[in-house]
Amino acid sequence: MLQKALDAAKEADAVVLVLGLSQRLEGEEMSIKIDGFLGGDRTNLNLPATQEKLLYEVTATGKPVIVVLMNGGALSVNSAQAKASAILLAGYPGQQGGNAVADVLFGDYNPAGRLPVTYYKSIDQIPAFENYDMTGKTYRFFKLEPLYPFGYGLSYTTFSYSNLSIPEKLVAGAHVPVKVTVTNTGRTGGDEVVELYLSDEKASTLRPIRQLEGFTRITLKPGESREVQFNLEPRQFSIINNKDKRVIEPGYFTISVGGKQPGFNGYLDPSFTQVVTGRIKLTGKEIPFSN
Repeated sequence: MLQKALDAAKEADAVVLVLGLSQRLEGEEMSIKIDGFLGGDRTNLNLPATQEKLLYEVTATGKPVIVVLMNGGALSVNSAQAKASAILLAGYPGQQGGNAVADVLFGDYNPAGRLPVTYYKSIDQIPAFENYDMTGKTYRFFKLEPLYPFGYGLSYTTFSYSNLSIPEKLVAGAHVPVKVTVTNTGRTGGDEVVELYLSDEKASTLRPIRQLEGFTRITLKPGESREVQFNLEPRQFSIINNKDKRVIEPGYFTISVGGKQPGFNGYLDPSFTQVVTGRIKLTGKEIPFSN
């Protein structure tokens, strides 16, 4: 089978290589026991070994390779990131999956999906599952460089962000209005997922590095602009203090708005979109918050 695949790849102008998992591998209380999979649990985040070998052999032909991933959970597809010309995450797409993938690959549809989870480079980057401390887990507390960050995605067009409007200061407990203008600066119409992240610059207890507090998906024609608005509620600035009570503390908060998670470089910081950042100071005294 491998040789037939290699022979076909050598004769092709480009290769669409479908890799990933299935419900035979991903699930709970399963009898499967192979490298990386044990009874429904994952012992690593790699592709199955046979697929890793196939990817290595096909990319070694020198032909452009587009990897289509079929999976539910995150995968450490480091080899695909390094060697493939493109990667398309299809998930478990159902009966129309083939048509949907074809529409994206041939440019008939402009994708705008964003990752709902972090793709780690290795299972070694995260603490043991039995460790219930949040340190080092999820995009909110993960300080290393991931393979792909939460909120990551690409597009066939480009977007710019301008006119970010955030109050300079408000009394703790007030609603915070946020506005930004998004413009499609490319030649292709498409959707943009506008993500808003909040960072508490100095909290009295452990707080996330940043936390997604709002998002919206908009469709823009080439050259079209639209103002996007968010209204942050008091609860989104609250914390559980050292006395196990939910409160809103005064202080400075960073608000980032864009088509990606801020704080990354290189390919993890895709150039098709932008992030704009502002700062607000909540004044007054610490107030209890029960909702």
